[in-house]
Amino acid sequence: MLLHTVNKSPFTNNTLESCLDCVADGASVLLIEDGVYGALNGSKVAEKVKAAMGKVTVYALSADVKARGIADKVIDGIKLVDYAGFVDLTVENDKVQAWL
Repeated sequence: MLLHTVNKSPFTNNTLESCLDCVADGASVLLIEDGVYGALNGSKVAEKVKAAMGKVTVYALSADVKARGIADKVIDGIKLVDYAGFVDLTVENDKVQAWL
């Protein structure tokens, strides 16, 4: 499978939306850096993220979530991973696609 990483904020960029439009069923999406703002419940992309979660697994890097003070606002069902989990995801997937 393919791991998609998104590091841009959905408030300043449409990278997350483009990723979700293209991602294949069964793939994984990892939100990192400012991309973790895509995990915010109630945001402009929250409904699109929730809809995508029916076909893909969405992760967010816990250190970036905590650094931005949004840990209590993450969409239910998004899996928080630490750096070791990030490494595991890259190993478990055949390829990594970074959305810039």
